[in-house]
Amino acid sequence: MRSVEFFFDFSSPWTYMAFRQIEPLCRECAAQLVWKPFYVAAVFREINHNVADMRARPVPAKLAAYATDMARWAARLGIRIARPPVYGGGSAPLNSARALRGAFVAIDAGRISAYAEAVFRAYWEELRDVSDAAVLAELAACAGLDPHQFALAVEGRDCRERLAANTDELIARGGFGTPTFFVGGAEMFFGNDRLDFVREALLRQ
Repeated sequence: MRSVEFFFDFSSPWTYMAFRQIEPLCRECAAQLVWKPFYVAAVFREINHNVADMRARPVPAKLAAYATDMARWAARLGIRIARPPVYGGGSAPLNSARALRGAFVAIDAGRISAYAEAVFRAYWEELRDVSDAAVLAELAACAGLDPHQFALAVEGRDCRERLAANTDELIARGGFGTPTFFVGGAEMFFGNDRLDFVREALLRQ
């Protein structure tokens, strides 16, 4: 069966855009979607040091083009991309680890699509702090998960180890950011704007 591995972190606006497209794409191509939450901040620390440098010394013209491009993509997809107060730039950085650990709870319960939708929307459109345990418990309930069991599970060893394993796996396979896709277990694609190539790779299988 055709398959796509979707390595994602909620802290990226481009990943929210990719999330909006990847499930319809998989249905179109009759492909299985394999959800792979990983902690992109750890990847930046380990291998992609340029991200911190770019944030510390931004290029104004590039930032303007970046914002325009983001607005165009958001309009195309019918979503809103705002700037959360807790974000990775000059404001307080988001620690997305708890939300990502929660994704494993949702995967195990068969509610990952609803959970990801709730978290992405809460963060990028409603500007909520998705690192907050109470906020996440509320979002988990909206996604059909038991909030009490969810709150216990996200702090447990299993979810922590799975998140670390996915993060190490992405680095080992040559990944460096979010979103990253693997088709057929080997062919890697990075970025929301590479989904046309993902589709082509799937249809070649």
